[in-house]
Amino acid sequence: MANNMTDTMTRPDSNNDSAANLEQNNKTAGQSWFNRPIPGIKQQLTAPLTAVETEPSTECSSCHSMITNTALIFNCYVCPHCDHHLPMSARERLNWLLDQVDGELGQEFTAKDPLSFVDSKPYPQRMTEAQEKTGESEALIVMHGKLRNLDVVTCAFDFRFMGGSMGSVVGDRFVQAAEKALEDKVPLVCFAASGGARMQEGLLSLMQMARTAAAIERLRLAGIPYIVVLTNPVYGGVTASLAMIGDIHLAEPKAMIGFAGKRVIEQTVRETLEEPFQRAEFLLEHGVVDEVVHRHQLIDTIYRLLAKLCSVPNVDAQ
Repeated sequence: MANNMTDTMTRPDSNNDSAANLEQNNKTAGQSWFNRPIPGIKQQLTAPLTAVETEPSTECSSCHSMITNTALIFNCYVCPHCDHHLPMSARERLNWLLDQVDGELGQEFTAKDPLSFVDSKPYPQRMTEAQEKTGESEALIVMHGKLRNLDVVTCAFDFRFMGGSMGSVVGDRFVQAAEKALEDKVPLVCFAASGGARMQEGLLSLMQMARTAAAIERLRLAGIPYIVVLTNPVYGGVTASLAMIGDIHLAEPKAMIGFAGKRVIEQTVRETLEEPFQRAEFLLEHGVVDEVVHRHQLIDTIYRLLAKLCSVPNVDAQ
């Protein structure tokens, strides 16, 4: 009887335990079913986008790394990875050089088509395409303003505009820049980047070599400094005239400088010309240029030279 009473006393507890265990098992089974992953669907973890993927970027032509355009502007268009000097537009370069722009010269000159020249395209069509591509009316930009405490006249070739070729308008603008420097008795600085004379204007473009050389000679006779900065590349009639008759010739690192192209010379002399033939460093070694200057030091170098040549106080030395 005692055993029966014991069984009666313990059965309700056993039933309660079983019910609690069953409820817990059902709850656990429900949670695992609800939370289990669906077969065939994988969660992909996406890394946050970098600045190069979200901003307009440019590929370095030397090391092929991608650099944001903002970083290039702040680094003067010098690759932060390999130190390669990327090209700058003429307007960007002059605005970068001058602390104050007082005006622009030569915008009244426009190109004509005196020969009605047609190659694969008519000359007026090529001009229109170049103007739409660059936003400029010609291959040479001329500005005058201040470089620290110095009044200067500056001009720069834009290689994007038909290879920076020198036509009659380029000659007109350069002569006007020289006449402005002569009138105000201020130095002239030219950034050269060109493939040479513009074939679409024939003899008229070749005559600009004599015109620009005559204007530079007038500056020399008046004792007005003329500094040339050779950028990549400078060839043809520009090299044979205004780019090689300055008082001082500076060059950016690894700039290609010459009259005829490397392949033309190789075919003529029947020899292979290895690097660094026609590079700025090669020309420095052979006495063609006076100094190869990194772009980050270029403004300071130009100012120091002009302050010395013009006999004005060097504000950097004070």
